[in-house]
Amino acid sequence: MKSLFVLIIPLLLACASCNSVQAANVSPGASVGNGSLQHEVDLALERGAQFLIGAQTTEGSWSNAKHPAITSLGLLALGKLPGKRSPETVEVLARGYKFVRAQVRENGGIYVESLSNYNTAVCTLALLRLGDPADLRVIEGARQFLVAQQASGMVAPELDGGIGYGPTGVSPKRQHPDLDNTLVALEALRACELARKGEEKAALPALDWKAAIAFVTRCQNMGETNPLPNISVQPADRGGFVYYPGFSNAGATDLPDGSKALRSYGSMSYAGLLSFIYAELSPADPRMKAAREWLGANFTLEENPGLGEQGLFYYYHLMAKALAASGGDVAPGNNRVPEGWAKDLALKIVQLQSGNGSWTNKNGRWMEADPVLATAYSMLTLELIRERL
Repeated sequence: MKSLFVLIIPLLLACASCNSVQAANVSPGASVGNGSLQHEVDLALERGAQFLIGAQTTEGSWSNAKHPAITSLGLLALGKLPGKRSPETVEVLARGYKFVRAQVRENGGIYVESLSNYNTAVCTLALLRLGDPADLRVIEGARQFLVAQQASGMVAPELDGGIGYGPTGVSPKRQHPDLDNTLVALEALRACELARKGEEKAALPALDWKAAIAFVTRCQNMGETNPLPNISVQPADRGGFVYYPGFSNAGATDLPDGSKALRSYGSMSYAGLLSFIYAELSPADPRMKAAREWLGANFTLEENPGLGEQGLFYYYHLMAKALAASGGDVAPGNNRVPEGWAKDLALKIVQLQSGNGSWTNKNGRWMEADPVLATAYSMLTLELIRERL
């Protein structure tokens, strides 16, 4: 049974490679080794790990116990540390996984009282990463739970195919699907499929991947493929993404005719590209090309484009995932990500680490003022980059 489980990131990168997203075309500057930088990254990871170890509660959770996803992110960060695990780390991981398993519900979800879809998806990724055969039943239950949450027959049909925070304990305002929750669910579901390898899949409930692609498409500012009103046809927005059809966290531009055009922004544009990759959309598809062009034109490490410091560490995390999965060469011509993006991102994150080994965002939106959450994002980003150094 254990052979069914593999590391999440390499699996998804292999999936992207099979879909002709050529990881072999990684620009040289992104992959050439740098001993000094690798040493800095290793030291930062070690200090981050010590912070997480010291921050774990006696019950095995981190931060807000009502959101086991935060604990799972901590487990993912500690589980990918280079080198041999210390007895202390082994004990911390065991406590954390015990806590996560205790949150499994009869309906297959893994959550406490709210944000059921998000928590279930992240916890599923953590359990897959561990690869314990005893978790097979839990993982399959979580997979079926996530599949069942895909929107269909919504009053607002533009939301069909997406996945939201979850109906459990969420206000009606937040029950609708959005691109971020759809991304996390797609990652977990694709990882579940890949982990099964040769097992029979036909009899299992499956996500409607075509509907998921259609939902992601309706989150993209691209008039050729997205027929919805309020999408931006401004050149600066073309190819980028918004939070969900009809709403952007970056706001909207007032047009001369009185209408509004939703602005694209950084984190969701990486989320859109990743969602297309997990859904195995062809890299030659114009939606993929437009997404890469927007990301290349708006590449920066100084802010989350369109949002400033809001969600900055999550932006870095999605950037590393998306650029690794697409080989870093995300756009032709002048709209290119710098060849040394991986090294530059690693240096940026190392420089932002606090004296106690943690990371934190002074802008508290999306819980990034929580040092556990920001530290988990940062460590996962550095671990992914370390594999490329």
